[in-house]
Amino acid sequence: MTDGHKLAEPVSLPMVKKFSRQLQSKLARVKLFLCDVDGVLTDGSIFITADSEFKQFSIQDGLGMILLRREGIKVGWISARPSVVTTRRAEELKIDFLSQVKTGKAAEVEKILAVAGCGWAEICFVGDDVVDLAVLKRAGVAVAVANAIPEVKAMADYVTAARGGHGAVREVATLILRAQKKWARLVKDYTL
Repeated sequence: MTDGHKLAEPVSLPMVKKFSRQLQSKLARVKLFLCDVDGVLTDGSIFITADSEFKQFSIQDGLGMILLRREGIKVGWISARPSVVTTRRAEELKIDFLSQVKTGKAAEVEKILAVAGCGWAEICFVGDDVVDLAVLKRAGVAVAVANAIPEVKAMADYVTAARGGHGAVREVATLILRAQKKWARLVKDYTL
């Protein structure tokens, strides 16, 4: 008890595909978190008007990425659909790397790895569709969101309980921070 309030008990991990000590070990090595945008950071919906577009992002996902950056893990987004809305949200969150290319996500990751000084084994990538397969195949930790296509889920080390745009990225961020023994301290810091 602290100031009359009991700290929350650790939250149990959701059902996971192939969750093991091996996955825990891979998560502990992550230095760079990368993800797709549409379908992962959003639910995949895009509302287009004559002058603009709208997307919905999860605040919990945003905080998860802020916490990763606070703990020294770089964060990047790789989207196959260029969007000013994506750029604006990335700027708000101070995302380290933003790449919006129509083809060749794996080549974009190679460029990011060169700048970040990391190797493929040190990245976690979250995807949902065919455009993400090449990166998922190479990533140290491959993650599929709950709404991903079957081929992405089959390639993943972990499938989130949450759907894209509804806390899936936060779920993965928390797993990384727990595996790296940083989560309990973060909770304590925010409890003080």
